Amino acid sequence: MQRTNVATPDYYHRVVDCQWACPAHTDVPEYIRLIAQGRFDDAYMLNRKSNVFPGILGRVCDRPCEPACRRTRVDGKAVAICRLKRVAADNKEDIRDRLPAIPMEKNGKKVALIGAGPASLTVANDLMPLGYQVTIFEKGPRAGGLMRINIPAFRLPEEVLDEEIGYIVDMGVDLRCNTPVESLKALLDSEEYDAVFVGSGAPKGKELVLPGRYDSDQIFIGIEWLENIHFGHIDSVGKNVVIIGVGNTAMDCCRSAKRLGANDVKVVARKTRKYFKASPWELEDAEEEHVHIMENLSPVRFVVENGTLVGMEFEEFTSQEIDGKLVQEFKQNVTIPCDTVILAIGQENAFPWIEREIGLEFDKWDVPVVDKITYMSTREGVFFGGDAAFGPANIIWAVEHGHQAAISIHQYCMGKPITERPPQGQTLSSTKMGLHEWSYSNNYSAAARQKMVHIDLHQRFVDLSKEVELGFNAEQTWQEVQRCLNCDVQTHFTESACIECDACLDICPVDCLTITQDGEEEQVKARLKAPALNPNQGLFASGPLKQTGRIMVKDENLCLHCGLCAERCPTYAWDMRKFYLLNPHAGISFEGAEAAPAEVVAP
Repeated sequence: MQRTNVATPDYYHRVVDCQWACPAHTDVPEYIRLIAQGRFDDAYMLNRKSNVFPGILGRVCDRPCEPACRRTRVDGKAVAICRLKRVAADNKEDIRDRLPAIPMEKNGKKVALIGAGPASLTVANDLMPLGYQVTIFEKGPRAGGLMRINIPAFRLPEEVLDEEIGYIVDMGVDLRCNTPVESLKALLDSEEYDAVFVGSGAPKGKELVLPGRYDSDQIFIGIEWLENIHFGHIDSVGKNVVIIGVGNTAMDCCRSAKRLGANDVKVVARKTRKYFKASPWELEDAEEEHVHIMENLSPVRFVVENGTLVGMEFEEFTSQEIDGKLVQEFKQNVTIPCDTVILAIGQENAFPWIEREIGLEFDKWDVPVVDKITYMSTREGVFFGGDAAFGPANIIWAVEHGHQAAISIHQYCMGKPITERPPQGQTLSSTKMGLHEWSYSNNYSAAARQKMVHIDLHQRFVDLSKEVELGFNAEQTWQEVQRCLNCDVQTHFTESACIECDACLDICPVDCLTITQDGEEEQVKARLKAPALNPNQGLFASGPLKQTGRIMVKDENLCLHCGLCAERCPTYAWDMRKFYLLNPHAGISFEGAEAAPAEVVAP
């Protein structure tokens, strides 16, 4: 096998599965340790370096980190990473004096951002400390984009939005609300700005044109309906409501309908639960509020009688999995009585304000062609990010798009090639404090994942803005932080110090270590003490050991980072070293690191 190169961040970064899976590469284990120490301000600021909105994302993030969490391989339940993020945000004190300093003397470059959603706000957050003059054009009355108008306040309170958006706007951003950009050509022709970033989201809800669609005024597009609730234009709903679609927007719609007075709310899905796009916790919260989620139903027509919506007809299917694929067969037609239908089947980009003759190429779906690494369009100096770039995703992806676009904008304005991406770096520092003592807690906790406490069911429907989740209390926080396996504290091996005594093999509780003859990877895998069951997690392989020429192999999928191998090793060949990812942002690079070619950097 090829000797594993741990001198670059690629290998150890991937071992920290949660950080690797997070689009913004948040240092999850470190902020959990800071929370464990009661250092909430430090935990918040560490979060903010990468995800920008800890309080917001601590409530509504889609949590790509949690399915990747190594804890799931131990007891099936990830560490509550998202919930702990909120703990830091809710318990911090005033951190304004720790925000980046904004230079009084500007660098002479002006950047226009279109839309005040998470992507644009992240760009502003990264560029303002570099001396840019940043103007945000927002068509609505307040900043926040779909975070504000499409996520109900019972999930994301407005005061949380105001606080974290305020940290950015108060840097000196020129925020122009109620100021839509009606012509990109006119903005570019003004030559007032050195670069333009489009972060206008995917503001158009998908239609469902079926018989009866336009025969009633009680059929709504989900994101428009939520927006109207936010602005107070809608304050009631029918008693029997049907939601078409089963994504997170559908969950917000069905739970909002319950709060507006609906007695019976049904969410209808074309496929089975395995294929639902909604997050599992969103489904659970909806069902706890007595929303009925129905599977295997495909809409046929809206049933309208004398101008009144009375039901919706569906084709009902039976479903089964055959060779890993869902196979459905028609069973019968059924009609569900209802007096309101809300369509939540997806969102689309909409750019009626972008002229098609300004050198900005659109693809066959009428979406701008955007480079997935630099985020620049085919029109030089015009960048896209968030849902506006590649269609609907989630907030944390929009944040990472903003970070990467800010790097490109800075390179572009400084006259540097935007394809030369500043590389990641790493630091490795020993956590050894004595023969059997480490500067982190390596005790394994058998505690179960903590369950979020909600307000009582009857209280939820009294006030539309009443936040449902109460957050972890001190005891829950303490129990949950202990569940983290400290995956960023790496088992670092120095082959020249190994005497092949096998002590580490004997003490390893999960048999993740093997000393064996070198060979092709599949041959080596066949000789491991425990089978390598996860092809997505790498094997560490040392160079030849000096005693026998064999190699040390470690299955990262199995390792608990308990440190017993390092405690037992008599020659210090094994050490527990804290890995810290140096993740570049606009204007921030790392001395000694060479520029990486653009093709190896993924957004």
